[in-house]
Amino acid sequence: MITTFIFDLDGVITDTAHYHFLAWQKTAQQLGVSFTEVDNEALKGVSRRGSLDWILKKGGITLAEDNIEALMAEKNADYREMIGDMQSSDIFPGVTGTLAVLRERGYNIGLASASKNAEFILTRLGIRDAFDYVADAAAIPQGKPAPDIFLDVAQHFSASPASCIGIEDAVSGVQAIKSAEMFAVGIGSADVLTQADIIYPDMLAFDIDEVLVRAGDLPAQQANNSKA
Repeated sequence: MITTFIFDLDGVITDTAHYHFLAWQKTAQQLGVSFTEVDNEALKGVSRRGSLDWILKKGGITLAEDNIEALMAEKNADYREMIGDMQSSDIFPGVTGTLAVLRERGYNIGLASASKNAEFILTRLGIRDAFDYVADAAAIPQGKPAPDIFLDVAQHFSASPASCIGIEDAVSGVQAIKSAEMFAVGIGSADVLTQADIIYPDMLAFDIDEVLVRAGDLPAQQANNSKA
């Protein structure tokens, strides 16, 4: 029985990817490393440390730990300044309605984001109260594609992985959901999110009943009746 829906943040709830790109590009330029939007796509769902390690590896650069910490702090300060003006209009279409229906039906609603700014962003968007639990990315041993953050949310709700549905837009995120042995919903391109159990182009197309049917939790006839 499905009890829990676990969402990613960036690319599912809202779009902060461009702000991440600008902040990481500034950091990379300081290091003398080129950083393109294609590079930024490769870092979707990757932790802050993992992203900086990726840039350093691309540039063949080795830094002392204190310098790495300083660069991450500077990047985060730049990013937080950029996202400080986010508001409810930045929520993707379909998200608010989906969260409302899940709340009405009594499902647990969790957030599994690699962003350490998740609480801040949800508050800026005005939807923090829509989530029962937001995983603390800083306390998760391994980032996506490891399953740790999704398992953390499940554990909070005392939910088995089989009773959870994860929603992700990134390949690493979908891999994390599947590694956690949960049902995976992909938001984006079917050509990219090939490991997802079901894929929608965006949250506006997201169909709760169809997802439940595919996850084996709702008879198709019952789903059809709920739409009648």
